[in-house]
Amino acid sequence: MRLSSPLAVLLLGLALFATLVPRAAHAGPYEDALAKFTTESYADTAAALGLLATSGNPRAVEVVDALADGRLLVDPAAGKVYIRGADGSLADAASGQPAAGVDAAALKAVRANNRVRGAIAAASGALSLFNPDPAKRLAAAQAVFKSRDATVLPALDAALAKETVPAVKQALATARAAIVIGSSAAPEAERIAAVATIADAGDQDALAVLQNLPPDAPASVKTAAASAIAGIQRTLAVWGVAQNVWYGLSLGSVLLLAAIGLAITFGVMGVINMAHGEMVMLGAYTTFVVQELIRAYNPALFDASLLIAIPIAFLFTGLIGVIIERTVIRFLYGRALETLLATWGISLILQQAIRTIFGPTNREVGAPSWMSGTVDVGHLAVTYGRAWIIVFAILVFLALLAVLRLTRIGLEMRAVTQNRRMAASMGIRTNWVDAMTFGLGSGIAGIAGVALSQIDNVSPNLGQSYIIDSFLVVVFGGVGNLWGTLVGAMSLGIANKLLEPYAGAVLGKIALLVIVILFIQKRPRGLFALKGRAIEA
Repeated sequence: MRLSSPLAVLLLGLALFATLVPRAAHAGPYEDALAKFTTESYADTAAALGLLATSGNPRAVEVVDALADGRLLVDPAAGKVYIRGADGSLADAASGQPAAGVDAAALKAVRANNRVRGAIAAASGALSLFNPDPAKRLAAAQAVFKSRDATVLPALDAALAKETVPAVKQALATARAAIVIGSSAAPEAERIAAVATIADAGDQDALAVLQNLPPDAPASVKTAAASAIAGIQRTLAVWGVAQNVWYGLSLGSVLLLAAIGLAITFGVMGVINMAHGEMVMLGAYTTFVVQELIRAYNPALFDASLLIAIPIAFLFTGLIGVIIERTVIRFLYGRALETLLATWGISLILQQAIRTIFGPTNREVGAPSWMSGTVDVGHLAVTYGRAWIIVFAILVFLALLAVLRLTRIGLEMRAVTQNRRMAASMGIRTNWVDAMTFGLGSGIAGIAGVALSQIDNVSPNLGQSYIIDSFLVVVFGGVGNLWGTLVGAMSLGIANKLLEPYAGAVLGKIALLVIVILFIQKRPRGLFALKGRAIEA
């Protein structure tokens, strides 16, 4: 039979029709999703995003991103979907090829409401579930957990089956549980198992999922959720106390840095130095100046800016301290009220000088890269900046302890502290010791300002925030005793943070002040009183 016969032509036509019609009828989920974008219905747009998430088409990510950025355009009359590029060019979403001869003015942007935006987040997460990078898969699982879009469930199951990284697999399981727990179509036993999976996460997000069960959830699911909620709340309460203790340790380290210089000054010289806070402030401004010079002349050294600022701040504020002692304080020994008034006046002069030079507004002091970031330990958030300040405070404490125990100036300072007259009769130049002590205390306050510049506003009033607390630490721990200062700073810092959640910041500080006053009524010399004949007398 020849091909040109009518019967052969008919058979060939039927064969071609049979092969073409099924392809048109079953275009696939990607093509179905593009068709739904042309209806201008929010419900269809959300459904289209669900289809894209499970389509497996490589262009699905580009379409979802274009919708999120407002670059997804449709021609309702022609039923075509286009993606506008950053340069304004148009591409056919179906084929990915450039669209020529299309009137851009006739196209309409696909609209989005809150439901569609949630579907966009879910689709983006679902499409990233198979990314080769584990970090991106983890982020995708977390995005799906927050959106809890049921249309992503098939992609989530497929990702779970393929996942090998334990942390990512756990995040995927938690995201799946968050979807299943709110699905009325899921079996009751599966929803109860999902409650257990959510409870294992044990954080605030898991608590929110369990507290927002659908009203029509079975009684057994609600009972399981209530038990899980109680368990999570107990766990979070314990971690909350641990977090407050961590905050208290970081506050205590700040108080230690601010008070340790005052402890030796007050202990050796008996001077009530109200300008000690301004030494802290000068140290912070020294850090600001150092960073500005580094930014201007050698930005590559920025990560070392704090290490450079520490010795400079110590020397600068120590020199200021020696000048103050030699010009004012030396004439007022033995007159506590006069030293208080004089140093208070000096503090006002220093504040006004800083306002004149730098202005009254806060100054920005940047954090080096090695002090930026947070690490989670269970449900405890540990910031690198606070951790380094704690380490720095302990190092300063140990260094000062070594100076007092192992050097000649330290020996003379301890001798003057315990018995000034006897020290003078043994040939110790007490006036020189006083000047060096005041300079050392001021220098330590300066390096405290370097640390405080990372956690507080650098302004002319910086020192005023810590001077009262510093005196409180010194008196509570024991005047002139470094170990007492350490214990007092940490104790008051932790107590302050533990009281704040119950009494508030202001009432908590007042309560702490009352407690310290009552304690000093019983132990007037503080936790660790100095020993010596002159002191005992």
